[in-house]
Amino acid sequence: MDLEGSEIFHPPVKRSITIAGHQTSISLEPLFWEMLKRAADSRDLPLNALVAQIDVERIAAAQPPGLATAIRLWLANDMLGKMRQAD
Repeated sequence: MDLEGSEIFHPPVKRSITIAGHQTSISLEPLFWEMLKRAADSRDLPLNALVAQIDVERIAAAQPPGLATAIRLWLANDMLGKMRQAD
């Protein structure tokens, strides 16, 4: 799924996932859902498992953001790390 034009600016989409044994819903823009899926696939992890890992890191932060924000920040940091490796 490659998003183009107005699809990039699509409003958040809410999805339910299970992390740490409980159901939760997360609202992310389609671009971030796609990035999250690709990050999980590249690590051979189910999406839920990657979100659970991000959640653990989020909770350990001095000022934990909301889960959706933590996912966006984690994805941006992951992308920056890959860009640094490519340089």
